[in-house]
Amino acid sequence: MKTPFELGCDIAVGEGQPLGLPLSFGGPYLGFMATKKDMMRKLPGRIVGETLDDKGNRAFVLTLQAREQHIRREKASSNICSNEALCALRASVYMAAMGKQGLMEVAKQCAAKARYLQASLASIGFQLSYQQPYFHEFVTESQYPAEKVESILDQHGILSGLPLDEKHILWCATEMNTKEEIDAMVAILKEEL
Repeated sequence: MKTPFELGCDIAVGEGQPLGLPLSFGGPYLGFMATKKDMMRKLPGRIVGETLDDKGNRAFVLTLQAREQHIRREKASSNICSNEALCALRASVYMAAMGKQGLMEVAKQCAAKARYLQASLASIGFQLSYQQPYFHEFVTESQYPAEKVESILDQHGILSGLPLDEKHILWCATEMNTKEEIDAMVAILKEEL
């Protein structure tokens, strides 16, 4: 497996939730951003993202904020942030406990299980939407309505992939998914679709 640098990337960003953090109903989580040394001072201190709230209204989220904003937190007049430092500590402990070999094993399992899931889904009509390389998330397209797929799996207590629209679903497999679980899910879909 090559590093982002070896692949020619100047900046690499990622989600830190898989680094020993529970799902926690959507957060708090942490992300990471790495860059070449000569670009370190050019990274933004704050990034505001746009999304939709639960009613479909336009909403903004503070995706990145500089640590300096919390240095004098005892003098702050409000405390509206969650404790990302605790998340970072938990991720650090996880990475230290796993070690380099353990992290590599987790990454290999994620990639292998995602490819197994993708091939299994392809065997019942879910075709890969994009041909670019992927790690453990991929999008499929099929003749089956995405909401129907989600409903069928929900009836069996299985969290489906994320429906992106009528025909596209974003799937994910991690080291926590077993071959037996993947086979059972695909068998259910094959039978009911």
